[in-house]
Amino acid sequence: MQKGKVLAIGKSVGSKISQGPAHVIKDVKEIFDFKPGEILITEMTDPDWVPIMRIASAIVTNRGGRTSHAAIVSRELGLPCIVGTNNATHAVKNGQRVTVSCAEGEHGAVYDGFLKFKVDRIDVQKAPHPHTRVMMNIGDPDEAFELSFLPNDGVGLAREEFIVNEYIKVHPMALINFDKVLDEETRRKIEDLTAGYKDKKQFFVDKLAMGVGMLAAAFYPKDVILRFSDFKTNEYVNLIGGKYFEPKEENPMIGWRGASRYYKPGYKDGFALECKAIKRVREEFGLTNLKVMIPVCRTPEEGRKVLAVMKENGLQRGKNELQVYVMCEIPSNVILADDFCEIFDGFSIGSNDLTQMTLGVDRDSELVADIYDERNDAVKKMIEHVIIVAKQHKRKIGICGDAPSTYPEFAEFLVDCGIDSISLSPDAIVKTRVIIAEHEKKRSR
Repeated sequence: MQKGKVLAIGKSVGSKISQGPAHVIKDVKEIFDFKPGEILITEMTDPDWVPIMRIASAIVTNRGGRTSHAAIVSRELGLPCIVGTNNATHAVKNGQRVTVSCAEGEHGAVYDGFLKFKVDRIDVQKAPHPHTRVMMNIGDPDEAFELSFLPNDGVGLAREEFIVNEYIKVHPMALINFDKVLDEETRRKIEDLTAGYKDKKQFFVDKLAMGVGMLAAAFYPKDVILRFSDFKTNEYVNLIGGKYFEPKEENPMIGWRGASRYYKPGYKDGFALECKAIKRVREEFGLTNLKVMIPVCRTPEEGRKVLAVMKENGLQRGKNELQVYVMCEIPSNVILADDFCEIFDGFSIGSNDLTQMTLGVDRDSELVADIYDERNDAVKKMIEHVIIVAKQHKRKIGICGDAPSTYPEFAEFLVDCGIDSISLSPDAIVKTRVIIAEHEKKRSR
């Protein structure tokens, strides 16, 4: 790429280059002025920003790391993103023509002006097919059919959260207990969204089934592994009506999330709606390639409780070939892997949370961001151990965390460990697939 004046530097997300006029936004109220094709430059993003992120050509934030909201959504949308620049909102002027480059290694840069760069092209029809299954992380149903044409072995992580945020927008418990929603503005928003539905709960089931069904159909007959909802309480509260049903937690990252929500009174009925939507996709739509996965399952006992609630709602492991996976993202999942193997069909390693929990580092905190590294030996030993145990029990094991999408050497490490599948962000599929195939070829010599 042509050399130019550097305006800001941060951690790169993805490997693309984009150009456009910068739009510096310092207050979420200004998002309505954002125009398609502009470079979004802001302090940090949250779910409220997704509508303009979808039309941006790149995203740059002052704060956050590679597992921040901006980074995850950018990967989902296939956008170049630079996080943790500290000063981009001050260093870049509104309307300034800039080049955002994530193609120069771990660090990305915002350059002044439109610089010239070379585009490497790969014929995906001639790309090698590795023995290790290379799958895809996805959440946006609108992107599913287009992304399905990339070389892939299915979906290793389908995220419910994107569908709930974009298609449904309402907290499920607000639909179940509409009478507890007291303020008129919130009630009006819910009434508008659910117009035509006598039963507001059915709105949630229909919309979720439609979104998940599009994901499963786009990749049929390949496996699509859907993770049940994994919002934290500080994210759930942002859904319409959420403030009436979510507690305030000091540390939501390790609080009431994942499996612990599914069997407890405060969300059990909401989880039942998720189960009904999945049941429809598998039984009415006939998309039996859909598998499900339970996140943040802290103990085998929790796993059994969740499986029992699923069965109550028509989703029984083993019936109609339903497979149930568990996320391996907590040290207890590794230490008690033998016990988890007894009740689940497989694991998907969530390297983002596993790194956080193993190193005792809040991945949302910038103060300790320099310590957060999936390549740390402690994390790699955890991963190597759980792969060995899963193999001993003849359970499938893959990874859906960001590490192999970001670090090619991490993908090679996983191949050396004998992992069954590696699920990547769409922008990393082609490049990493070639890297994996070449590494497997070297190993076979």
